[in-house]
Amino acid sequence: MNDIDIVTRNAEEVVTVEELQEVMRKDEKKAYIGFEPSGLVHVGWNICSNKIKDLVQAGFEVTVLLADWHAWVNDKFNGNMEAIRDCGEYMKDCFSALGVKNVKYLYASDYVNDARYWELVLKVAKNASMARIRRAMDIMGREAEEAEKDFSKFLYPAMQVADIFYLDLDLAYGGMDQRHAHMLCRDIAKKMNVKKPVALHTPILSSLESGERMDVAKMSKSKPKSCIFIHDSEKDVKNKIRSAYCPEGVVEENPILEICKYVIFPEYGKMVIERDEKYGGNLEFDNYMQLEKMFSRKEIHPLDLKNAVAKYLNEVLEPVRQYFESKPENLEKVKKHLGL
Repeated sequence: MNDIDIVTRNAEEVVTVEELQEVMRKDEKKAYIGFEPSGLVHVGWNICSNKIKDLVQAGFEVTVLLADWHAWVNDKFNGNMEAIRDCGEYMKDCFSALGVKNVKYLYASDYVNDARYWELVLKVAKNASMARIRRAMDIMGREAEEAEKDFSKFLYPAMQVADIFYLDLDLAYGGMDQRHAHMLCRDIAKKMNVKKPVALHTPILSSLESGERMDVAKMSKSKPKSCIFIHDSEKDVKNKIRSAYCPEGVVEENPILEICKYVIFPEYGKMVIERDEKYGGNLEFDNYMQLEKMFSRKEIHPLDLKNAVAKYLNEVLEPVRQYFESKPENLEKVKKHLGL
């Protein structure tokens, strides 16, 4: 597998592949992903951590931006910067527990005192219409109408674009929820005559309650029943998977199938569903599409699939549990801030 294949595997979108090919020819290349320190980490981060490892393997210098000022603007932890910073340190633990190595961690606080950064924020703002800023605000998980009461919210997309320019990046990585911000960045780069980054996006896992409640379309750390936290107990994982949305034969927005596709198969390359001999015995799959096809034909019972997913997921998360058993301090601080 060549470096292009490594960077693009399991990705939802690359804008553009041709530009990525040019970047890969460089001896030194920089990539980043930004996170608001805003709460507990769920299993969707397994997708992010795997892609960060791919980028490192492909020769990128990767920065993980812990966007503390952005979290403050976005009212995370009620604007308590001490809690936000504690969460940032917990997030470092999460990445370590998920096997991420050889990356640089950077807080927005590390550079917000640099006048050049705020010059970039203003230049981005001068080259963006209010309508375009409003469209990019979905990265905050908020409606633009909320910003009418707090103008700082309108600065958020400009700050995110300025982050990318300030760090002089060749590639901006994020989930599909970051797409509007990355496209804004690419468009403004043309106007400002600065480096236009490749945009790389990976899928977002659907909520475990997907299909039941329209307000929980994706896994969200703010809605515990919608997700599996990476340090959940084995029992919690089993219970959450058992109660998750997974109608027989339904493929679209099925969170159990998505966990198979984006977490289990990338980790193991195969999957076995254990069944009693009287129901046909075990089922073995070499790739996700085999599993999806059979499930869509109602040849796999949802409970059998759920039992298999819980087993594999608990295996994937066991090293994470062990990590936090030996180093619980930052996790406990975040739980305390959250009142858990």
